[in-house]
Amino acid sequence: MFNKLIAIFRKDTILRFEGWSELLFFLILPIIFTFIIGGGLSSGGPGEDNREVVPVVDEDGGPAAADLVAALAASETIRPEAYGRAEAEELLDGNDVGAILIIPAGFSDGLTAAGQAGDPAEIVVRSAPGNNIAIVVEQEVQRAAGAIARPRLIAAGAAGAVAAVQPFPDDAARAAFQQDALAAAETALSDQPARVEFSTLGGGSGEYSQQAQSSAGQLITWVFIPLLGASGLFVMERSLGTLRRLMVTPTRKSTFLLGSIGGQYLFALLQMTLLVLFGLYVMGVPWGNAPLALAVVLAAFGLAGVALGTTLGTFVKTESQAGSLSIILGMTMGMLGGAMWPMELFPPALQQVVKVLPTTWAMSALTDLTMRGGGMADILPEAAVLLGFAVVFFVIGVWRFRYE
Repeated sequence: MFNKLIAIFRKDTILRFEGWSELLFFLILPIIFTFIIGGGLSSGGPGEDNREVVPVVDEDGGPAAADLVAALAASETIRPEAYGRAEAEELLDGNDVGAILIIPAGFSDGLTAAGQAGDPAEIVVRSAPGNNIAIVVEQEVQRAAGAIARPRLIAAGAAGAVAAVQPFPDDAARAAFQQDALAAAETALSDQPARVEFSTLGGGSGEYSQQAQSSAGQLITWVFIPLLGASGLFVMERSLGTLRRLMVTPTRKSTFLLGSIGGQYLFALLQMTLLVLFGLYVMGVPWGNAPLALAVVLAAFGLAGVALGTTLGTFVKTESQAGSLSIILGMTMGMLGGAMWPMELFPPALQQVVKVLPTTWAMSALTDLTMRGGGMADILPEAAVLLGFAVVFFVIGVWRFRYE
């Protein structure tokens, strides 16, 4: 039986890598996308400011604009730097930055007037198309804008409440009262109670890392595509008639399935190992903090992927159909599973819906290991769910194979 398994493995290897396209999906594209999306080489170690640089064009120069920039400077993920408009737009157009912030002239005066009238004051965030860093930048800008708007809203609300009881004699009196209320609100908000401080035990930083997000996400996406693409091997066997001829030999169906599925699984483990090593030594991703837990996650994810590929292979009818579906499903399930951007950015309802995908659980487990300092106990639930996916898909795939 062992010799038959080796023969099936060799046959599938020759069929799979007979062209350069498979090598492209197996290693070349995953490394390229991991490097580009991850922002290149890991920059610096502890003590260095590795926050994403956001060019800020301050055309206002007023106190509200200064408050906004100061609030942005307190961010843990982005670092505002002053630029002229032309230079900032050149950086954005050249894809050197993910987004720029423009504070229009008259922003400070307009913010005061808007606070009195209840109208919005505007700032401009321009982002590069398809850049997931821009999502983080927009969230941080919204947070900073909320920080400077909060005391102004309190002051405007106080002025409105007073005016409802006793109207102000004129606009100047209202503006003076609102200015005093603003100062009082800023003082009260700045005197916050002591916050609870915590530290994360384990090897992860507990903070978002673009390198870790890219390395884990691209690993899941580009390992999933070839595993689903393995369905094309079953189609090829059927179309060439080799499967029918093989079944009339003294080779059991279980031996054929074990050889074909086992070979694809071993290739997936090899591919994941190479991508982990690339992330560890080139991108600086902390893959080595819990190696045993990492091995469990990758093994479970590989089983779920090859099981789904087996099931898909019993439904598709042509090789082109198998190839197209593997790319579409792999990319779509990867994106919805959080491989391209953090799952926390998804709407709450969508976060629940995508739990039906194995990629969601795999990405959650890898994020626990690389960014949350998790260990074996933290990833066991995700690994169990992935093994559950594997069992379900294997049952369907083997049943369909026996039926055919």
